[in-house]
Amino acid sequence: MDEIYQDIKDGDLGSFWDQLKDWLQWNILSLGDSKITLGLLLWLIISISAIFILSELIRKVLANKILSRYDLDLGTRQSIATIVKYILICLGFITILQNTNVDLSALGILAGAIGVGIGFGLQNITNNFISGLIILFERPIKIGDRIEVNGVNGDVIKISARSTMVVTNDNISIIVPNSQFIDSPVINWSHHDRNVRFNIPVGVSYKETPERIKEILIEVAKENPGVLKSPGPDVLFDSYGDSSLNFNLRIWTTEYTSKPRVLKSQLYYEIFKRFTAEGIEIPFPQRDLHIRSGLENKA
Repeated sequence: MDEIYQDIKDGDLGSFWDQLKDWLQWNILSLGDSKITLGLLLWLIISISAIFILSELIRKVLANKILSRYDLDLGTRQSIATIVKYILICLGFITILQNTNVDLSALGILAGAIGVGIGFGLQNITNNFISGLIILFERPIKIGDRIEVNGVNGDVIKISARSTMVVTNDNISIIVPNSQFIDSPVINWSHHDRNVRFNIPVGVSYKETPERIKEILIEVAKENPGVLKSPGPDVLFDSYGDSSLNFNLRIWTTEYTSKPRVLKSQLYYEIFKRFTAEGIEIPFPQRDLHIRSGLENKA
């Protein structure tokens, strides 16, 4: 390197190129009949980096520009684009190896060693990678879905080769290994569509009229803009409780699929307001206590 720097400083470019050529042809590793030189190693690094950068650029253009022209949801576009990205990376690696004139037969021992490593230390990574491919092809979940898995509840925003990123309602990003979506039960709130039905339990005093309670609950539900008009809300007379008549207000929503507690809170606020205005009693648990006076004489 000092000789190359000195040649540049002295203006001897011919000698500089000769020195650089010799430096790039320096043998680092031998594989069978092939030699891995420093120049070949640099070319491999640049080529592989270019493959990853180009494939990611193509994925973004395909998902955001080309496929957006068709009637496809975001999750479908992202899945197709990601699969295309992986195919381009595989084709790129094959093309690079074919043009390096490296004796690939000499890689057999190395491949065997890698296989042993995968069987032991890398089995979880391999499991997650294969699970990621299954997710992209079978699409049990997709970007934009509302899911629950192993206590994680949130929206899917990214599916990568090893893991899936889920964002909760508190804007917390959780990285979930892909294998959990294959090995564990998954609740997908929006697998077919985002219409979801919620159940709102309501209890009133025994002195109230069930038909009037049903009318009020349906009126409250219809006045809320987050509740779908079709299918419309309905009310079930659920049970005779210990202290109350129990009803179940069933409503459908699309807007509040990812935040059901917000919609329930809005409905409960309005139900309490209407019950208060109508003079309807909301009971609390009651118990009857019987006291026997006196003591029985023991024989």
